[in-house]
Amino acid sequence: MKINGQSYHSIWLHPTDKNIVQIIDQRFLPHQLVIKDLKTVNDACFAIKEMLVRGAPLIGATAAYGMYFASLEVNSVNELETYLIEANEKLYATRPTAINLQWALQRQLKAIGAVSSLEEKRGTALQTAQDICKEDIEICKNIGLHGLPLIEEVSRQKQGEPVNILTHCNAGWIATVDWGTATSPIYQAHNKGIAVHVWVDETRPRNQGAKITAWELGEHGIPHTVIVDNAGGHLMQHGMVDMCIVGTDRTTYTGDVANKIGTYLKALAAKDNNVPFYVALPSTTIDWELQDGLTIPIEQRDSKEVTHIQGLSNKEITKVQLTPAKSKAANYAFDVTPARLITALITEKGICESSEAGILNLFPEKKQQVYEQGI
Repeated sequence: MKINGQSYHSIWLHPTDKNIVQIIDQRFLPHQLVIKDLKTVNDACFAIKEMLVRGAPLIGATAAYGMYFASLEVNSVNELETYLIEANEKLYATRPTAINLQWALQRQLKAIGAVSSLEEKRGTALQTAQDICKEDIEICKNIGLHGLPLIEEVSRQKQGEPVNILTHCNAGWIATVDWGTATSPIYQAHNKGIAVHVWVDETRPRNQGAKITAWELGEHGIPHTVIVDNAGGHLMQHGMVDMCIVGTDRTTYTGDVANKIGTYLKALAAKDNNVPFYVALPSTTIDWELQDGLTIPIEQRDSKEVTHIQGLSNKEITKVQLTPAKSKAANYAFDVTPARLITALITEKGICESSEAGILNLFPEKKQQVYEQGI
């Protein structure tokens, strides 16, 4: 996608130094475009934990490069075997909810373990990280192509009037390597000339919607309006939302979805007002070992994300406190939306019912694995 007319991915190998990976530091958006160099496992851990990068697919890609850095930080194969285990544990501990993180780490461990010499392991680690990024771009593009007909149908029904889409948090191109998940159908529709308008939840406490989704859509020229998190229900009651599309950080094989806190409430409002509620996801976010969404580990982040807010003041980015100094704050990062509230899942393989049967129909190769777990 583009920033100021220039094409970017959210993560890329340095053009002249293959030992450096570059990212857009999302903490400074939308007010500053800061490019950050990652060079070590610790750099990758910090980037994920402190949300320089965020979004399940991008977290996975960053972790994959973190394992590549691990291969560069030792001088022998024997050292690497032990160090990879340590790096895997450190990276996995950064964000426990997003399943892409675990998936990318396991893929790297398997790939690196399949070759012998240190040089081969380094080359394999780099190639695997790059493959993960390339695959994510194609996956997200296909999510958009499969979701496009849903928007086209509403546009036909409205005789070309703008299709009003509500989204939550940021599941855009900068949460993936490119295209995004929830935003991919929107970008595809806009690029095809279909009139769309996006209601952008601010998404407290970190305001990823107000800061990042709004910035993304603006850079691409898509009409949008930022709203407070609790306005969605009101808009739905008054017929101002045609559909909701959100992302997910982990989805059970039965169709329950863990996404940014507040998603569950949007799904409840959508159900009450007969507004279609779609979840867009790459299959890498499906947890094939998990049946019940309420058992998904929910990350609790620093309470300062709730008590303080960051913004631009006198051309400087600054933080201010919102709450009384003595007041405690809780910061649950995700909630779980039950499958019964979800109209359908939009994946790179197509659209399906948010249920075990629906998911396994799209991914029949997983039926045996799921069956064996039920025995």
